Amino acid sequence: MPTRERMARNRLIAPLAARPELWRLTRRTVPRGVAVGLFVGIFLMIPGLQVIGAALLCVPFRANIPIAAVSTFVAIPPTIVFMILPGAAAIGNRFGYHADLAAVTAMIERGASGAQWLAWISSDAAPSLALGLTVMAMVAAVLGYAVAARVWRWRVMARRRHRLHDALARALHKSAA
Repeated sequence: MPTRERMARNRLIAPLAARPELWRLTRRTVPRGVAVGLFVGIFLMIPGLQVIGAALLCVPFRANIPIAAVSTFVAIPPTIVFMILPGAAAIGNRFGYHADLAAVTAMIERGASGAQWLAWISSDAAPSLALGLTVMAMVAAVLGYAVAARVWRWRVMARRRHRLHDALARALHKSAA
C-alpha cells in the first residue's frame, strides 16, 4: 500500500496526497471508503486497476483512500471464481440474458485468442455478467456503507459509555473519600 508521502512525490497522483480529508478516519470518510472500495473491487475485477480506480473515485465522493484500497481486496481470485462471477451470471440470467460460465473457464484454460474473447463479448454472456456485476457492486457498496457506519457508531458509543463509567467511578470515589 503506497503511503501518502510516496504518493506526494509522484506528479500524476500528487493531488490525491495533497488533500488531507481523503486520508482521515472520520465517521463520514470511512463508510464512504468501504462503499467505494467494494463497488470498484467487485465491478472492476482487474487487480492492478482496482486500487487506482478506488483512489480516483474517492476524490468526488470524499472517501478515505486507504480504506477504499483495502476494501477492493474483497475481489481476490478465489472469491471471483467461486462467488462473484457465478453470482453475477445468476443475476444477469434473471434479466433474460444467458451467461455460460463453463465457456469462460474453457476459454481461460485453453488460452483463448483476442478474437475469441471479442466473440464472447458480443454474445449474451457479457451483458449478463456486466449487469450482474453492476447490481452486485451496488448492493455490496450500500451494505458495506451501512455496516461500516453502524460499526463506527457502535465504537463511538462504546467509548462514550466507557468514559462515562470512568467519570462516575471517579466521582463516587471522590465523594466516598
